[in-house]
Amino acid sequence: MIQAVRRLLRQPSARRFALLLLLLAAFGAALLVVGLPTAEELPGLADRLGGLAPVAAVVGGALLLVALVPRTFVTLAAGAIFGPLEGAAYALGAALLAAALGFAVGRLLGREFVADRVRGRLARLDGWFARQSVLGVITVRLLPIAGFGLVSYGYGTTGARVLPFLAGSVIASAPTAFGYAAVGAAVTSPGHVNWFGVAPAALGLVASVVLIRRWWRAERQRRPTPR
Repeated sequence: MIQAVRRLLRQPSARRFALLLLLLAAFGAALLVVGLPTAEELPGLADRLGGLAPVAAVVGGALLLVALVPRTFVTLAAGAIFGPLEGAAYALGAALLAAALGFAVGRLLGREFVADRVRGRLARLDGWFARQSVLGVITVRLLPIAGFGLVSYGYGTTGARVLPFLAGSVIASAPTAFGYAAVGAAVTSPGHVNWFGVAPAALGLVASVVLIRRWWRAERQRRPTPR
């Protein structure tokens, strides 16, 4: 077993894939050790950054997402600092940048290894990702299968196309971005819940049910009918 692992790690693609796994493990361990700021501490961060606060929100939020911090926290924090509308906009910017970074890292470190080894059903699944439209990406994003950053890394290891992936990631993130940003703003300003901001979250729930149903029906139609 040890010899087989050593032979495998002599391959450059296997070493890069192992580096990707170590990176994800390190991010996961850091989440258990490093504490996140409380809601009361968040508004003061924007005051200290001044005019650089929006840029820091987008770039910092993206780095937190690729470090596997849940998008819920990033969006709540953006809403608490900047308010429901600006917070949602910066959270979406962070999601777009994080999706691009995670996809690029997954493609660089994991795609060659995965492409050389997928067989059978996994190969058909990889082909499905390669053919995926924006609607398919939205469907996967709305499924509660993994965190935002982990899904981005995973997509990079598949044959998925980058533009549909980025577009689908942002569209799928939009409803909860407005909803959670409104909740975050309400935490720092009690009694001022923006229901126009919360409404897209409810629409997102309805949209996810519709998209999952459409995906399921499309998959059933692709399967050969038994004779």
